[in-house]
Amino acid sequence: MVFDVESIRKDFPILNRKVNGKPLVYLDNAATSQTPQQVIDVIVDYYSNYNANIHRGVHALSQEATDAYENARRTIQSHFNAKHPHEIIFTSGTTHSINMVANGFASLLKKGDEIIVSALEHHSNIVPWQMLCEKTGATLKVIPMSSEGELIISEYDKLLNENTKLVFVNHISNALGTINPIENIIDKAHNVGAAVLIDGAQACPHLKPDVQKLNVDFYVCSAHKICGPTGIGMLYGKEEWLQKLPPYQGGGEMIAEVSFDKTTYADLPHKFEAGTPNVCGGIAFGAAIDYMNTIGFGTIAQYEDELLEYATNELLQIQELKIYGTSANKTSVISFNVGNIHPYDLGTLLDKMGIAVRTGHHCAQPIMDFYKIPGTVRASFMFYNTKEEIDLFISALKKSIMMLS
Repeated sequence: MVFDVESIRKDFPILNRKVNGKPLVYLDNAATSQTPQQVIDVIVDYYSNYNANIHRGVHALSQEATDAYENARRTIQSHFNAKHPHEIIFTSGTTHSINMVANGFASLLKKGDEIIVSALEHHSNIVPWQMLCEKTGATLKVIPMSSEGELIISEYDKLLNENTKLVFVNHISNALGTINPIENIIDKAHNVGAAVLIDGAQACPHLKPDVQKLNVDFYVCSAHKICGPTGIGMLYGKEEWLQKLPPYQGGGEMIAEVSFDKTTYADLPHKFEAGTPNVCGGIAFGAAIDYMNTIGFGTIAQYEDELLEYATNELLQIQELKIYGTSANKTSVISFNVGNIHPYDLGTLLDKMGIAVRTGHHCAQPIMDFYKIPGTVRASFMFYNTKEEIDLFISALKKSIMMLS
């Protein structure tokens, strides 16, 4: 199959707009991806034709919305190869998903227990575990990283012991693009009886995780990184773990029976889905998964690898430019600085020329502290980007460097 990027770009109306009089070159995909018309149409159709609360209504609109919402859950279950639909919990996003698990383990951990995170984590996969340690007296340990932006697995081996109860690692680093060896990390954690949560926010746009093959206990992601809407995400949890954890929130939908004497909780997945959910978001999440599967994740990965190689080679021709995160196993993210120029200044000038990149610490301050830098410029690519856009980016970057030198 020939990858027709120009045909795919027609699915994304935002790519036709201009910024500061220049054609938009959107290279901030690691922050959020753009949304295809096919998903936008699903959102409009929901609010135009069957907007209703779900599960509890007997009228036609409620039943239609319920069917669409639960069909989306089954679409996501199939995509990630979860064993049961009720192992897919709808959340507001990756951060919400992680906090749900952290809250649940607050009743299971005690002083002397240990949990492990990696040096490559987003703040969302650091702060909730620090809060958990404050509540329980557990100890937080960190897998160190190398100068190439890779986890030092030999040091991970030293951290693991019979006191290790939980391990939390991202599948792909949002700041550097490093693809972590999560299969190895999961297996080693299970060997000492620890559970594992994988932050898949950056991985899911680029590859297709199989949670059963990985044998992971929890896997989390956000729809807005996968061509879907903001405000919706997923917590996958093995059924046995979801049964053990207490509910994160109390309210409607998550109950079986309520009295002033005692409340009993609903079965999975409703136990963790209190209140009126983001019905439209869940339906659109499923539509986004369907859209990306029509393209194919193998095709996406191959094309994005070409973009990454092309952009890397072009950037390395620029004097004093340094790339952070040089793992051989990485996805289409490039973090860099140029000499002593502040990344914010570069990002501001690039925006004037229609180029959207991210600057700063990317919610990964420990990584920036490791490199002793305030932040980076980050260019991140998706399957709808082109080499011509990279050329525009490189040209604009050279002009910006000249203006700031």
